[in-house]
Amino acid sequence: MKIQITAELLDGLVLAILKQDDYYGYALTQKVKNVIDVSESTMYPVLRRLKKNGDLTTYDKPFQGRNRRYYHITEIGEQRLQEILRIWEGYKQNLDQIFYQKGGEK
Repeated sequence: MKIQITAELLDGLVLAILKQDDYYGYALTQKVKNVIDVSESTMYPVLRRLKKNGDLTTYDKPFQGRNRRYYHITEIGEQRLQEILRIWEGYKQNLDQIFYQKGGEK
């Protein structure tokens, strides 16, 4: 069974990873894949949307005769990440109360 992940949560994962360091698309996809099952065809539209919203910027860097496009979190993206984390913490606490209640009310 797989638990479906929302677009907002996927955005938060990407922003959290990019807060640690800049990544090019494939490497970023691999980092996200370590946590959830996601394909490159899912990730690139997410990256385009985050860039369009001002959460990310990009820059190109040569690698073995080709350019890699790197993604960098912006100040707007960092603010958005903080908002997603705030919402996630409240959501997680509510779920934990149900999942881990001991001898609760019926």
